[in-house]
Amino acid sequence: MKSLFTLFFIAAMSIGSVSCGQRSVNNSENKPKEDLSKYSKAAFAAGCFWHEEALFESIKGVKEAISGYAGGSAKNPNYEMVETGNTGHAESVMVYYDPSQVSYSTLLKVYFAGQDPTATNGQAPDFGSQYRSIAFYTNDSEKNQIENYIKQLNASGKYKAPIAVHVMPLTKFWPAESYHQDYIAKNPNSGYVQTVSIPEIKQFQKEYPQLIKKGHFF
Repeated sequence: MKSLFTLFFIAAMSIGSVSCGQRSVNNSENKPKEDLSKYSKAAFAAGCFWHEEALFESIKGVKEAISGYAGGSAKNPNYEMVETGNTGHAESVMVYYDPSQVSYSTLLKVYFAGQDPTATNGQAPDFGSQYRSIAFYTNDSEKNQIENYIKQLNASGKYKAPIAVHVMPLTKFWPAESYHQDYIAKNPNSGYVQTVSIPEIKQFQKEYPQLIKKGHFF
């Protein structure tokens, strides 16, 4: 007879193997679009965009985060295209923030601390070029800040392996399908969200509680 531990392990692995890509089981309408033109923007990729979207939206000074695709060459990419790994795109988020409340350097801190920046081609359990980590820049200042921060992390000894995050110019960001937006908020009980996304976000929020908006702790 299998032990309780073995049964629990099998069940956990079965749930945890669900990938970042199932369709939403919540058919409620998306929240109305807001005018975000007055906010600054920053784009990042670090595995599943559901996780990154929810993480950044919990940060003080961040107004909105949109899940999408960036880093590739194909026009009008959709989820099915991107998931083949052939378009060059990575699941990404566009972060809209108020620079008077949160700095770009703080967003970089959030970005690198919210993942394993030494992992190549994905964050467990999602692997492939479409899940690779990319810090996108839109000007020389952002590029220099990203590269300097990577140098600091490599020199700090915090990680046993070198930082593997790609540094790329942002050429185009394509918003993802509506069912990907606010996925965690709409589907808090899905297996992937419960076993992968929420535990990782909780870990970050526990380490940096001073950065989290009131009412946005998981």
